[in-house]
Amino acid sequence: MTIVNSVDSNINSSPCDSTVVLFEDLQTESLAPITLARLAATITCGSLRLIDLIESLKLDAFHIGRDHLQMLQVIDFPSLKLLRDAGVRQSETPKCLLNARLAPTQSNRNAIEALLQLPTNKTIVVMDREWIAAVLNPSQTLASLLAMGRAGLLDWLATQSNSESTVISKDIVLQTFEAPHEVISTNMKCLSSNLEHRIASGTYKQLQDGVFVAEGTSLGQYVLFETGPGPIVIDQDAKVGPYSLLRGPLYVGPRCKILEHSAIKDNVSLGHTTKIGGEVEASVVEPYTNKQHHGFLGHSYLGSWINLGAGTCNSDLKNTYGTVNMEYPHGKSTTGMQFLGCVMGDYSKTAINTGIFTGKVIGVCSMMYGFVTGNVPSFVNYARLFGQVAPLPAEVMVATQQRMFSRRNVAQRPCDIQLIHDMYRITQFERQNVADLM
Repeated sequence: MTIVNSVDSNINSSPCDSTVVLFEDLQTESLAPITLARLAATITCGSLRLIDLIESLKLDAFHIGRDHLQMLQVIDFPSLKLLRDAGVRQSETPKCLLNARLAPTQSNRNAIEALLQLPTNKTIVVMDREWIAAVLNPSQTLASLLAMGRAGLLDWLATQSNSESTVISKDIVLQTFEAPHEVISTNMKCLSSNLEHRIASGTYKQLQDGVFVAEGTSLGQYVLFETGPGPIVIDQDAKVGPYSLLRGPLYVGPRCKILEHSAIKDNVSLGHTTKIGGEVEASVVEPYTNKQHHGFLGHSYLGSWINLGAGTCNSDLKNTYGTVNMEYPHGKSTTGMQFLGCVMGDYSKTAINTGIFTGKVIGVCSMMYGFVTGNVPSFVNYARLFGQVAPLPAEVMVATQQRMFSRRNVAQRPCDIQLIHDMYRITQFERQNVADLM
């Protein structure tokens, strides 16, 4: 194993034209509930996803991931091709293997570009903590990677950090998400630079100093913009209601609707087709999620197809003002964050006036009532305040999914139904001790 320190800081920043393979390693499962219903490469952070960085670099990308998301990948993310579809290119050796948990930051984008342009034929490995973040010039062809499968690839990767033929780079720095709360902390760090990257694309019109809007944007009367902390970008066909406060850095996704009298501020990233109201601070909201009533959401991550009932609030600060420790299925995690709200998986719902305590993890497809004082497993009716905590059948969520989709004119596909059943199966272990939640 060799150490190399030979990166040229003045490397050309022109787009790359290389074949890369994104892989989901075992740590991907530790990002649950975020990754239960989505590919790691499609986690939103700072208004972008890793797949957006890959496409902006013009990389020809293949993807090795978890089986239950494969059909969604084929249909919804055709730019991430399956190895079995390589055809006559099976004998090709990819330029680089990239961990799908890479954060979609501009520093990572620049590092990937620099890595791909290194003038070397050696196999170079980039580590992030104890995880492999990238392998440049791997010895495996697309055909051999296909034959390995995901399990075989991960076994092979485990040998690379200690291989005598491998060079460990100390100059290339790549950041991955290791735990769900890192999506929230990274969003706060990278949103401004990611928005500057969006603005530089030239697709937005400057409305006033620090405020950039796309085609079809609708702004109500008496909207107050505060751009001192960072820029505000409002994307195509988004609507902002009157008497709202928008404080940057802030991204409002396409077809997002911000209700009147809202306060959206300080590192908020809103996905497309979301409905947002009340007070939101330092949070990531994935597409098709509703938080359109009064109530506070702070330093949190919400997956897709979530609905927060009127008056739902979360706490993002302990009464002791100490740092927040998270408890995940794989163990406890020291975050070092003083402000940290909740992480909520796709399809979960809250009733009116639900209160979520600091640093709670809520699984997919769960429904909450009253006070959420502990973590909530996936597929659970959580009404601990009323003495009721019970498993929620997958069939109920399939029917709920159909009703939600129809309200947004989205067709429910067989792969969407199968996803519900797959997530129910994958999360069975979470519900083994539901009675202990009482």
